[in-house]
Amino acid sequence: MPEPTRLPRRLAAEGVGAFFLFATVIGSGIMAENLSRGNLAVALLGNSLATGAILFVLIAMLGPISGAHMNPAVSLVMAFRRALTWRDAAAYIIVQMAFGILGAWAAHLMFDLPMLQLSVKARTGPGQWSGEAIATFGLILTIIGTVRHRPALVPASVALYIVAAYWFTSSTCFANPAITIARSLSDSFAGIAPRDVPSFILAQLIGAASGAAFAAVLFKHPPTGSHCADPD
Repeated sequence: MPEPTRLPRRLAAEGVGAFFLFATVIGSGIMAENLSRGNLAVALLGNSLATGAILFVLIAMLGPISGAHMNPAVSLVMAFRRALTWRDAAAYIIVQMAFGILGAWAAHLMFDLPMLQLSVKARTGPGQWSGEAIATFGLILTIIGTVRHRPALVPASVALYIVAAYWFTSSTCFANPAITIARSLSDSFAGIAPRDVPSFILAQLIGAASGAAFAAVLFKHPPTGSHCADPD
């Protein structure tokens, strides 16, 4: 049985993953806004496709090292499920936050924008909060279910879920407390006003906890139908 990857390597993977994921979300939002000439649907399409694409790459590349969480909600769920120690989860979250913010600043640098800024884009209200809870619920369910039954499809499943959730949720699917904070530091298409961050994060944590609880019941026993049996 292979020796588990040591924590420094896992943290390096989480750091580089968060950097490129957050840089992509914010950078593609800036590019999309610049090129769409005010067409928000086109801008969201560009933003969502770029995010899904980089997620597939990062999870396929870094998943075997750290699990490619790049998301404190995912790390907390994995700690609750005892797939990660609480100490390691805390380290993951710190690295995700720090390198994710660096990724946001890198996006500003690449597009010749002030590196230090705050968003003024309001994202609030029951519709947006419920969108975040549902988005995060679905993300956690996707991760746990696909890891359980189709581990080779985790990169594609998570990437496609996020692209879809950009469009079917009112909040455009942040589903990640760390990226929510980073996006508050970018006054761009992907931004969120800092005053709206706590409510988004609370909704995300509620969605993550609910998704983990539902997954524990849904995926508790081996599948019984031949159409969903684990491949040999």
